[in-house]
Amino acid sequence: MNNKTACGRFITVEGTEGVGKSSNIAFIQAALHQAGIEVITTREPGGTQLGEEIRELLLDHRYSGMNADAELLLMFAARAEHIAQVILPALNKGQWVLCDRFTDATYAYQGGGRGIPFERIATLEQWVQGALRPDYTVLLDLPVEIGLARAGERSAADRFEKEQQIFFEQVRNAYLAQAQKAPERYRIIDASRPLAAVQQQLGSELQAILKEQGR
Repeated sequence: MNNKTACGRFITVEGTEGVGKSSNIAFIQAALHQAGIEVITTREPGGTQLGEEIRELLLDHRYSGMNADAELLLMFAARAEHIAQVILPALNKGQWVLCDRFTDATYAYQGGGRGIPFERIATLEQWVQGALRPDYTVLLDLPVEIGLARAGERSAADRFEKEQQIFFEQVRNAYLAQAQKAPERYRIIDASRPLAAVQQQLGSELQAILKEQGR
């Protein structure tokens, strides 16, 4: 764990639209519980009352013309509250934290998708997080056109989901670039396959993680 004061472990789950994060996060949570691990599940943006209100702003179609820097700063405002109120307290109690998206999503969506320089995001990352980084990041990856088709069947599109396919191609490419930079942290899962096959691969990766942690 990069955060020296923490005793728990921090797992994040990332991916573009329609990759199946919700069902696979539930699978990971159940597997950790079965292994006797106390885990809390949370999400970004969100996770706190303030964070959830910021999430509503970020996803609301009324703000479709939101400035990219404003969007970035709102993400980190929600993250600062989330870390202070939820993530660090849990880790310091020895709990594991399972988070639906974290700062890798900011590099992917605001960096890759919006074109904000990664150096600017890195400055905010260091300011808001200090030494805190995920121990493991599960990247659910699949071709963008498949993900968008799945997402379209699921629910009405939010402000991000209304973006063009090229935006999501840039997001996916940024995720894969992040994974290439940190192969020791990332676990890439082929989310294009049937759910049973996805979760079989995910289960194998979780077993490897638990073995690394002496579980």
